[in-house]
Amino acid sequence: MGVPFEALIPYAIMLGMFGLTGAGLSKIRHMQNGGKRARHSIDQWDRQMMDRDRRLTGYLRGQTDEVAAPPGFELNNPWRTEKRIY
Repeated sequence: MGVPFEALIPYAIMLGMFGLTGAGLSKIRHMQNGGKRARHSIDQWDRQMMDRDRRLTGYLRGQTDEVAAPPGFELNNPWRTEKRIY
């Protein structure tokens, strides 16, 4: 006859695997955000500023306090243009 706690072993394994997966995904998101917490309710202004920060620093969540833009930033135009018809 089986011992009652033997039925709980698969549930403990499943719980452990779900916890490990959740913690791993949380850590990966944390690392992708540059060590910062995730943003919520991002509007068009926030997207524009995030794009500008990405063009300035190379990171989506990076910010800089430099007075002058890095070389090449004057040619880094965020405006998307349509193809010309010739």
